[in-house]
Amino acid sequence: MEKWSLMTMTVLLALTVRWAVSLGSYSGAGKPPMYGDYEAQRHWQEITYNLPIRQWYFNTSDNNLLYWGLDYPPLTAYHSFVCAYIAKLINPDWVALHTSRGYESQPHKLFMRTTVFVADLLVYIPAVILYCFSLKETSAKKKASTCALCILLYPGLILIDHGHFQYPLSLGLALWAVLCLSHDWDLLGSVAFCLALNYKQMELYHSLPFFCYLLGKCFKKGLKGKGLVLLAKLAGTVLVSFAACWLPFGTDVEQIMQVLRRLFPIDRGLFEACMFSSPTHCPDKVANIWCTLSVLIKIKNVISPRTQLKLSFAVTFLSLLPACIKLTVQPSLRGFKFALVSCALSFFLFSFQVHEKSILLVSVPVCLIINEIPFMATWFLLVSTFSLLPLLLKDELLLPYAVTTPAFLAVCLAAFSILEKTSAEDLQLKAFSLSLKGYVSWFKSFPRIVRGLFLLSLALMAILSVLSAAVPPPQHLPDLFPVAVAVVSCLHFLLFLVYFNVVILWDSKNRGQKKIS
Repeated sequence: MEKWSLMTMTVLLALTVRWAVSLGSYSGAGKPPMYGDYEAQRHWQEITYNLPIRQWYFNTSDNNLLYWGLDYPPLTAYHSFVCAYIAKLINPDWVALHTSRGYESQPHKLFMRTTVFVADLLVYIPAVILYCFSLKETSAKKKASTCALCILLYPGLILIDHGHFQYPLSLGLALWAVLCLSHDWDLLGSVAFCLALNYKQMELYHSLPFFCYLLGKCFKKGLKGKGLVLLAKLAGTVLVSFAACWLPFGTDVEQIMQVLRRLFPIDRGLFEACMFSSPTHCPDKVANIWCTLSVLIKIKNVISPRTQLKLSFAVTFLSLLPACIKLTVQPSLRGFKFALVSCALSFFLFSFQVHEKSILLVSVPVCLIINEIPFMATWFLLVSTFSLLPLLLKDELLLPYAVTTPAFLAVCLAAFSILEKTSAEDLQLKAFSLSLKGYVSWFKSFPRIVRGLFLLSLALMAILSVLSAAVPPPQHLPDLFPVAVAVVSCLHFLLFLVYFNVVILWDSKNRGQKKIS
């Protein structure tokens, strides 16, 4: 009973924080003609409720795709339809075709916020709780609760879901998939991940670790026996899951092709979401390598769109290849979780049409290993939240950001004593340090160096946060601070990518892993 009472208090605190954040502004509030992501979600409800399925993804007189046209997979559309059905029962004006465009009212805001709360309560939060209870490293009652508290108080996800406005369903379903795989429920895990991928195509960030881990298990079992049977079951499960999600569209090839064109609009170019149009102006401030390089080199003017796409694919593929090979050859649950982080970070840094919110696809897997490397995980989660600052300022979420971020740091300091967990062994770098042979002595001062870099990083992020919020930029450099935030965050992420790959490649012990047989 004690463990459940502690977990209940943890969940209540997490819900209270979410409720407080939801009282503030949201994306595009009172900003016609396009408003923001809040209006996008409302508009999808309007479209899915009033139009037949065959028109959901097509440009028609009733469905102007230039105004928040559906560009997510079928499960997002089905979810929008369910929300719209409930909204229609409460107030038909909320989803009235055409006339509801840009609808804003307090009752509607309460309804929309409630739908996010329900998604959190039904999908994301239960997955976090069960995951924390399943951790062998956190078998003590207190440890499971503190681990869950740190994950549920991660400010980046709270500010985007309950402030900016977004549903946590794809990430929640991905968490359920990880949880299932940790219990060797491979078929259920495959179903959960297929659902996540069919809710948001960005779950492709996590697809290769899932594929390589399960393929590696099949190899270990032997492709002439149990492994072949498992492989066939997994293939069948994936096919059936996708067929069920796409069934309403499966009767018409043109329908399928149109949905795919909406999901992957490669013709928009590499920089559609993040390109700095000039060294002093950037419409979206994304902390990836292409946007950072574009401050110095106008890649858009030097390389053709097709070449940009090929370059992006090549660099992304090469950056995630080592972790995927290691996971396939030596499948382990621990390696799988670290590969989720590494591969998602590679996608964020090097793939095309990246949105700043996509960093959450890296952050949630990092939350899963916060009990193993609390210092580095906390550091990464703080940087990921900081990288969202330009978007949060645009949505008038400065106060929630200023409160939740230090609070998260304080909770992690209290729960894990992270400043005392900076040795090479604590950071899972002991094997790497031993491989350096003659340079091992340098690691004696390693904890002090890492702590110093962490404090310097915190100071830099705090200074840039204050400057971004309080100091007007020079007139000839209107986007100076957003660009600085993006560049500083990107440099952090590149170093984190190197770190996570080192941990993966030098890990030979697979601590605490069950033998796959």
